[in-house]
Amino acid sequence: MSEDDRPDPATEAFVTHRNLLFTIAYEMLGSAADAEDALQEAWLRWADVDLDAVRDRRAYLIRITTRQALARLRTLNRRKESYVGSWLPEPLLTTPDVAEDVVLADSVSMAMLLVLETLTPAERAVFVLREVFDLRYDEIARAVGKRPAAVRQIAHRARAHVTARRPRGVVSPAETRDALEAFRRAIETGDLQGLLDVLAPDVVLLSDGGGVVQAVPRPVVGADRVVRLLAAGLDMVGARTSVEPVQINGCPALIIRLDEETDSVVAVRIDAGLITAVYSVRNPEKLSRIERATAVSR
Repeated sequence: MSEDDRPDPATEAFVTHRNLLFTIAYEMLGSAADAEDALQEAWLRWADVDLDAVRDRRAYLIRITTRQALARLRTLNRRKESYVGSWLPEPLLTTPDVAEDVVLADSVSMAMLLVLETLTPAERAVFVLREVFDLRYDEIARAVGKRPAAVRQIAHRARAHVTARRPRGVVSPAETRDALEAFRRAIETGDLQGLLDVLAPDVVLLSDGGGVVQAVPRPVVGADRVVRLLAAGLDMVGARTSVEPVQINGCPALIIRLDEETDSVVAVRIDAGLITAVYSVRNPEKLSRIERATAVSR
């Protein structure tokens, strides 16, 4: 590549770290569309920066991306208050190498993103930057506009909060695939007993239609109720349904198609070997990232 063909230094730095910046914004927001908007705002600010005055370009980019994500998170939280039905994170089709990074895969999993939803915006930003991306407290302090001592307290509080709510123990991809295989068999063969065997008695099903398509408006609690709901759906559309195992947010999941058109993404949370939560994303506005893999990194 000639000197004339090389991008300018600002563009080159942004492109180099773009996947990292997207992942930070996505983990803070749970929405790829909003993460992209945050990156666009970060780029506009980065383009005006005097690079000669920037000692660490990666740290500076993380800082402005975090600030844009925090501002958008507060707006997003207000939107969620009027959201129709259950809100679930926007699923991302990911490549197998994401699952090989256990910390990254856990941090972008649907189950973890829902746990992060229970944090305050500041707690979420600090947790993501510290626990996933291993930033120093002074770096995080500059990103969130707080003193390092305050950031340490926030990190401790957020860590305790997440630990109390995250899945217990390490769940292997094989364990998740086995559980999803029971789902696939139930859909394709009607073997509902096999599914019932892997559901926790108090399993919760959340379905996100966003008011755009039909979805159960409230959480469905209990293995028997979840299976009855699935049986009712299969009675109506069973022969028209196909299932594809995929990697979603670094974990095994299923894409369900109806008449060869994408209908939903199904992911699960597993505790002590049983499915304790089922996440079904049907909102078509959230299904644009499942036909092509999205790069995430840390």
